[in-house]
Amino acid sequence: MLDRKYILENADAVKQNCDNRNVKVDVDRLVQLETARRVKQQEVQDLNTEANAASKKIGQAKDDAQREPLKVAARQLNKNKDAAQDEHDKLDAEINELQLLVPNMAHPDCPVGVDDKSNLELGRGKHAPREFDFKPLDHLELGEKHDWIDFEGGSRTTGNGFYFLKGEMVLLDLALQQYAVAELMKRGFTPTVTPDLAQDSVLEGIGFNPRGPETQIYSIENMNLSLIGTAEITLGGLYSGKTVMDTELPIKLCGISHCYRTEAGAAGRASRGLYRVHQFTKIEMFAFTLPEQSDAVHEELRQIECDLFDAIGVPYRVVDTATGDLGGPAYRKYDLEAWMPGRGESGEWGEVTSTSNCTDYQSRRLNIRYKQKDKKGTNFVHTLNGTAFALSRALISILENHQNADGSVTIPEVLRSIMGRDVMGAA
Repeated sequence: MLDRKYILENADAVKQNCDNRNVKVDVDRLVQLETARRVKQQEVQDLNTEANAASKKIGQAKDDAQREPLKVAARQLNKNKDAAQDEHDKLDAEINELQLLVPNMAHPDCPVGVDDKSNLELGRGKHAPREFDFKPLDHLELGEKHDWIDFEGGSRTTGNGFYFLKGEMVLLDLALQQYAVAELMKRGFTPTVTPDLAQDSVLEGIGFNPRGPETQIYSIENMNLSLIGTAEITLGGLYSGKTVMDTELPIKLCGISHCYRTEAGAAGRASRGLYRVHQFTKIEMFAFTLPEQSDAVHEELRQIECDLFDAIGVPYRVVDTATGDLGGPAYRKYDLEAWMPGRGESGEWGEVTSTSNCTDYQSRRLNIRYKQKDKKGTNFVHTLNGTAFALSRALISILENHQNADGSVTIPEVLRSIMGRDVMGAA
């Protein structure tokens, strides 16, 4: 969340940022409440000082005649102090509710716009969209042809939007995971298998709404637990309430997890098949940094995503995400959109990864700090996240871009030694 002092001192900028991000928050009300809370806090402190002084006077009284009226006065001061504290706490709670709704400030270079139509293309990968000399199949047609993807079985066992991966598709899925983890370890990331559940307080700290009409989260009834939509949640929660030394930073983690999303409202051809599903596996990057490190680490995460998709031979473009399309915690976000020949009438770009610098927005909520040697006090770390591979979408991009006229799929060279073959679906 944003610091209250910052909101108070930069109210106009915060209001403009909310407008740019299509977020409705009564910032004026928040400022009014915080101003009143500060006055009430001073009143509590003053009453506490008076009560302590009165208590000392009672101890100095010579006899009961002097002592009794002092006790009456002290009791009244304590009552007044308690009443003022209650009023302060009510103000504080109301402020906190509003403060949680205020999004992070956006990077000055973020394109301003209401939705993803305002995203700015920054560049493209090494591979251009392929010109096919045959009519390409989409990933669902390829999956059906080779019995690689079974949505009917998933629907029978679990429900719509769930699926089975079968045969060589499982090998491709596992090969992508192994390749991504190996590459990230080379770059200083610690591999981590995370829980698939997290406490609601951790989800809220990361910036997700675990319950309510607009949530995309599956929650466990009668428990303070929810299924995670990304390992960003559990990796961020791993250091909740902790203080690290500045010399330990940056801390870079690679999270392997299942992800669960309700995908409420998602429909249409562009979302069919594996593109929007309720469960998938993801390899997630997460970093805790010093404030002065976060911009550089953000560029590093973006470059890693580019390197991974260049390595598997998939065309993509990089976009700078517009303010109206940013999630609440993000200061800046880059997306990689892969070319998917099976989307639309003749192919479209589809998001496959994103990476966000969340500055101290999440760490302030989760109370994650760093300490400098020989310096008093602590400060909030910066947090960043990025997708290495969301497996369902990475599989789409490989199948559709590397298919052959006979319906087989050429395996990207970097995955061949892991899979033990060059082609899948060969006759």
